[in-house]
Amino acid sequence: MKTRNEIWNACRAAFPYTLPILTGFVFLGIAYGIYMHSLGFSAIYPILMSLTIFAGSMEFVAANLLLVTFNPVNALFLTLMVNARHLFYGISMLDTYKGMGKKKFYLIYGLCDESFSINCTVDVPKNVDKGWFMFFVTLLNHCYWGIGAAIGGIFGSLVQFNTEGLEFVMTALFVVIFIEQWMKEKKHHSALVGLGLSTVSLIIFGGNQFIIPAMLMILTVLTFLRKPLEKVEVTA
Repeated sequence: MKTRNEIWNACRAAFPYTLPILTGFVFLGIAYGIYMHSLGFSAIYPILMSLTIFAGSMEFVAANLLLVTFNPVNALFLTLMVNARHLFYGISMLDTYKGMGKKKFYLIYGLCDESFSINCTVDVPKNVDKGWFMFFVTLLNHCYWGIGAAIGGIFGSLVQFNTEGLEFVMTALFVVIFIEQWMKEKKHHSALVGLGLSTVSLIIFGGNQFIIPAMLMILTVLTFLRKPLEKVEVTA
């Protein structure tokens, strides 16, 4: 049984590593809260969605799903495609989460890109419990996102201003993510395949229906091209 001091020490050790996440999550969360208000939702929606979904870009997508005809199959596939990378995160953390007790359930639920990066790369101080350290990294990041969404939702509902064009924030978010991935990779075969197939899907299915077909085509083609692309990267 860990004492309160040991738990508090783990929290204090985790906090400095999450400070960069604090800045990004709060401001992005504010944009999300204001975006939800621009779609006609009260502040309670972004607050509850940020606390229960906690899936970053998927929450922006979910905002639009709430406005269209209910289609659970479409929502399921879209969620799987947007957050498919978490399947690999989870598999890689199986050994790390062993022996974490009840904390493991929250660690699994709250796993996001940023928490994964910190918990995988940081050398936890010897005098700090590793399980509680990872727990507080996850919890703090979760709180940052929730706080940002709450601020944005409340601010948007209290202050009247023109939100026309704010829906572009979701498009901008995915563009930034794409650019970051492009800059990290030396070879851009996967990105070009994605762009090409997305364009084809857009032409065939139109702007309202192209996302799911595009993602399925990208997944299929990249699965077949995985070995050839890996050979190209190794020889490069």
